[in-house]
Amino acid sequence: MTSRRGFLSAGLAAAALPLHTLAAPLKNKVKITDVKVMIVRGTWDWNLVKIETDAGISGIGEAYWGYGVKDLILNQLKPLIIGEDPLNVDKLYTKMLMKSGGAGAIGGVTVTAASGIEIALWDLAGRLLDTPAVNLLGGKFRDRVRFYRTHQVIHPYDDKSAYRDYLAKAKADKFGFTAFKFQGDGIPPAADPEYKEIGHDPYLRNLTAKDLRRISLGMEWVREFLGPDVDFAVEAHWKYDVNDAINMAKAIEPVKPMWIEDPVPPDNIEAMARVTHAINIPVCTGENLYGRHGFRKLVEMQATSGVHIDIPKSGGLLESKRIHDHADMYYIWTAAHNPASPLGTIASCHAAASMRNFRVHELAKYIDWWETLVISDAPIIKDGYHTITSKPGYGVEINPDVAKAHLAPGEVWWG
Repeated sequence: MTSRRGFLSAGLAAAALPLHTLAAPLKNKVKITDVKVMIVRGTWDWNLVKIETDAGISGIGEAYWGYGVKDLILNQLKPLIIGEDPLNVDKLYTKMLMKSGGAGAIGGVTVTAASGIEIALWDLAGRLLDTPAVNLLGGKFRDRVRFYRTHQVIHPYDDKSAYRDYLAKAKADKFGFTAFKFQGDGIPPAADPEYKEIGHDPYLRNLTAKDLRRISLGMEWVREFLGPDVDFAVEAHWKYDVNDAINMAKAIEPVKPMWIEDPVPPDNIEAMARVTHAINIPVCTGENLYGRHGFRKLVEMQATSGVHIDIPKSGGLLESKRIHDHADMYYIWTAAHNPASPLGTIASCHAAASMRNFRVHELAKYIDWWETLVISDAPIIKDGYHTITSKPGYGVEINPDVAKAHLAPGEVWWG
């Protein structure tokens, strides 16, 4: 198959023409011949997806981590797309959900599994058309996507020197992050030796005066050691009642966090709205919602300042862009939640780069071999940003040596 780079001009890419219009030089219609999944055990069990075609070109992607995703892809979704044209990405995603009503097609593992296939299809389409995947989503608003690094609870809670030492290391991270997130819900955890003394019941959603003091003091130290101009968010993990969340936000307001994340449980959008409208710092939430309808009420009630989309979980690249577009009509910005491998992370960045009002992307728990799982000509993250390359699709391949060394028990290299 000859190169199509000359055919696909930047102008055509930015215009987001139908994929078959861009694919005119393809002499024969390409068909999907196989779908493979392998689970690599990293920070979580990453579900990596590969789609093969009769043209000898494959695409790779990633579904959200978790149990049951591989089985659903191989047993239910794969038969639905074998023999289909891989350039019909939106149609195939829609077909998979339409045919999966019995498995709960509006959320959960069904959407997660279909999203993984959708993400692999965009990589495949980019390779077939010899263009980065972002160009098929309408082109780039930006060449670089900013990242923030999530950190866990700093111990001991009441030791200022522990914060100073921890934050010195965080600022010296090799990826050069310019933004961070710290935990506001782990003080004190259930395992704390003072647990019974404090009187916490693990099924309550309350914050004591001592909790608020510790959280406030810890975030003051974070601000002191990061400096006045470094952005950082505060995580709450849906743990608090409305008034407790409001009190927490007021306690940390002086340090000017870039947001408080998931302050109340996600089930009740009206309760989230009460918090958002009562405090003077932004709220960011949405990582456990699915699809544009899952986000619709959150956006239309303006119950959040920013939507936090987990792109490999919430519907894939195109659905996430639709969520962003709906939020943007209400001048609500977008950020990305992200526990993915570098493959899913890079795929998410292609969606993020196509979004006008996208602010920052997460890198959650990190392991020392994380970036080596993919083979790339450019650093995955440098100076706190991921730069979209000019290579087709996502521009990376899975590193077989690293993947094989970290396969989950019972898994085999997909070949």
